[in-house]
Amino acid sequence: MSETPKNPSPADLDRMTDAELVRLGTQLDEVDIRFRENRWPDGVTSRSEKRAARVVTIWFALSAVLALAFAVVYIAWPWEYRGQGEDGYWLYMLYTPLLGLTIGLSILFLGFGAVQFTKKFIPEEISVQTRHDGPSEEIDRRTIVAGLNDSWKTSTLGRRKVMGGFLGASVALIGLSAILPLGGMIKNPWRRGELNIAGDGTLHTTGWTLASDTRPDGLPAEKVYLGRDTGKVYPDGHPPAGEGRLERIHVEDLSAGGLESVFPLPASALGDFEEHMHSIHGVRNSVMLIRFRPADAARVIKRKGQENFNYGDLYAYSKICTHLACPTSLYEQQTHRFLCPCHQSQFDALEYAKPIFGPAARALPQLPIAVDSEGYLVANGDFIEPVGPAFWERRS
Repeated sequence: MSETPKNPSPADLDRMTDAELVRLGTQLDEVDIRFRENRWPDGVTSRSEKRAARVVTIWFALSAVLALAFAVVYIAWPWEYRGQGEDGYWLYMLYTPLLGLTIGLSILFLGFGAVQFTKKFIPEEISVQTRHDGPSEEIDRRTIVAGLNDSWKTSTLGRRKVMGGFLGASVALIGLSAILPLGGMIKNPWRRGELNIAGDGTLHTTGWTLASDTRPDGLPAEKVYLGRDTGKVYPDGHPPAGEGRLERIHVEDLSAGGLESVFPLPASALGDFEEHMHSIHGVRNSVMLIRFRPADAARVIKRKGQENFNYGDLYAYSKICTHLACPTSLYEQQTHRFLCPCHQSQFDALEYAKPIFGPAARALPQLPIAVDSEGYLVANGDFIEPVGPAFWERRS
């Protein structure tokens, strides 16, 4: 076809080649192609072209290798916490830098390869186009598809299998690297591990479960103190032997009207700084210990079945909001309300911490407490209901 008709019929469009459709598209779009030249001649492969292809392929290959290295580091590198001086400390310290380095360089090298590919293989072209508003017509749709096909053919990427393969591998692996970290958020909530100071990993347990007479691991109950966080830190990372972060609370340490956050402190972990930090960081461990004034203690309404959970005017409630697990860290002493700062749920401290405002629908679980022979506050068993927000298997 020597000339391209300006108003072709559908039959004319079917008979046109891609080159003719591209030329028609430029005419219809009022595009003035001032200059266009392919980077390399068709049918002839020069040493310069091979060298350019090799450079681009190397960038794509490096990008793919580093994206794969990110996945390997994420899965296989030691990531569990190690303190300074412990075996594996430097491997642990390198985990996050290696993740950033591998994925960062992978994306950077992919960018280098894309820039080099554009400069060395996409045809040079200078075009001027007048833009118009309005929806596209059938002619426009057909010609733009032809233009894309022409871009693919003239880029020569289709016949450069190695380069295209590494480009595809790089893009796929970078995409996988973006999705892979989401795997760290996927967890079986009923996969039971060893019961420790933070629970056994299931939703029904906390560090306080160590004090239960019916522990899920079948072991006897352990003595668990109510531990106060002293806030001690050691800049060199080496606390003295026997020096802990938590300390036991004596029954007389909390003044009337006072409230303090406490954490499980097993008798076997006294003076163990690392275990204390695990207790503090246990996601469902924190408990509010409150001592009511005598007049207020006389007004307390206890929950059925939990009449003996307190010790005198001392009461202990989970700090984890039953709405979305935020810390109910505020206490309004005049109205005796625990307040959750996240979504403004309020709980009546004088009536078994039941919700009286906001989205929370369940009372804060109460921890049974007692005093040992030395006068220290201890857990008198575990919570009798799950701590935190709702899940399908809980009955309350």
